[in-house]
Amino acid sequence: MIKKARIISVVILIFGFLLAAFIYFSEKENTSVSQFGFKLGLDLSGGTQLVYDADTSNVASGEEAESMDALREVIERRVNLFGVSEPKIQTERGGLSGDEDRLIVELPGVTNIDEAVAQIGKTPLLDFRLQKPQDEVELNTESLTEGGQIEVEVDDLFTPTGLTGSLVERAQVQFDQVTGQAVVIIDFNDEGRQLFSDLTSENVGEVLAIFLDGEPISLPVIETAITDGTAVISGNFEPEEARELARDLNYGALPIPIELISTNVVGPTLGAAVIDAGVTAGIIGLVLIIAFLIIWYRALGIVASVTLLFYIVIILTLFKLIPVTLTASGIAAFILSVGMAVDANIIIFERIKEELQSRKKNALKAIEDGFDRAWASIRDANITSLIAAVVLFYFGSSIVKGFALVFGLGILVSMVSAIGVSKTFLIALATEKDNTSRRALFESGFNFVKKGLKKHT
Repeated sequence: MIKKARIISVVILIFGFLLAAFIYFSEKENTSVSQFGFKLGLDLSGGTQLVYDADTSNVASGEEAESMDALREVIERRVNLFGVSEPKIQTERGGLSGDEDRLIVELPGVTNIDEAVAQIGKTPLLDFRLQKPQDEVELNTESLTEGGQIEVEVDDLFTPTGLTGSLVERAQVQFDQVTGQAVVIIDFNDEGRQLFSDLTSENVGEVLAIFLDGEPISLPVIETAITDGTAVISGNFEPEEARELARDLNYGALPIPIELISTNVVGPTLGAAVIDAGVTAGIIGLVLIIAFLIIWYRALGIVASVTLLFYIVIILTLFKLIPVTLTASGIAAFILSVGMAVDANIIIFERIKEELQSRKKNALKAIEDGFDRAWASIRDANITSLIAAVVLFYFGSSIVKGFALVFGLGILVSMVSAIGVSKTFLIALATEKDNTSRRALFESGFNFVKKGLKKHT
């Protein structure tokens, strides 16, 4: 058992050195792994700010704020699909008349304006409009100009129905069995399904035009009521165009149209000097923790220090590979998880000390029993913290999600390092036979000093 633990310990140490080398070289330019550098948030590295003008003129009075909130959620979902890039997205109302709505998007680490705009992407504004009954103009695809615009005012011909892409549940591409052309099949959510059913039931024989970004792409006539909530968009699409439309609709269609009005690069709010100071403080704190662990817990403290360094290397590697965008809140979560990792080791060491003090067990048996006794406390404390992290990630904003993700990762890795790695290292240092000096290495505090003074007196 001890021999096996020593072999595994060597493997763990080699693995840890390799990961540390990966972390170091990935921060160097022009290396094979330089693409895995740390991603820093707006408060640490700056980024790009995009300001959009939102058109709420067709939104019912009193529902502007709700529409802007829906817009913010859609954009955040597009640029933060995994909840970890921590964009800062907010809405505001301003302008000279006080009735202009703005969407402000800040993307961390993106200093290329074109790249930032590409991350937002062209999210299509899909909506369905009924032809006004009083209009005698016969509409068909031939009445469209080459630019896709109707030769008369759209608002004079069509009435908005309230059925928009925000009510889309799923979009997919299919091919018409007769013509072979690509079409987009849209399934609406419950609200959209009922609205689509009412529209088709009450307007049989009428034109229900399908508009994409303000341009009509299909002018179908309602031949019968459609109650299953499925619409077919046939706009003479090329297969690739149909796939792009379905993809964008699945990402989330905008509830209201937006127009990019300004862009600028945002500098870091904390600055490089503050980052350097934070790194220095972290190193000093780590050195003091390691010094305390070694002085107070001796051999156990050495093991705890090595385990702590291994834990830090694992976490930093995960930050690079996921990747996690680091902000001040994320760094705070990381420091908190380091404290929890140290706390778990201390609980284990105190249990081992209690087992050794019984004088009925050798070091190997004391290590095994100490871990068994400590496991219940460590498990319950970490599960409670993990539940809190999951709740924060599920209900929180993007910044809170970043904190929760870092904290949750830290908890999971600390449990592995405290229980698995620490136990392996301690067993590797133990022997079947005890002697006084070896036993003293696995105790803690200054008991050996007190015993020596007592014996001397």
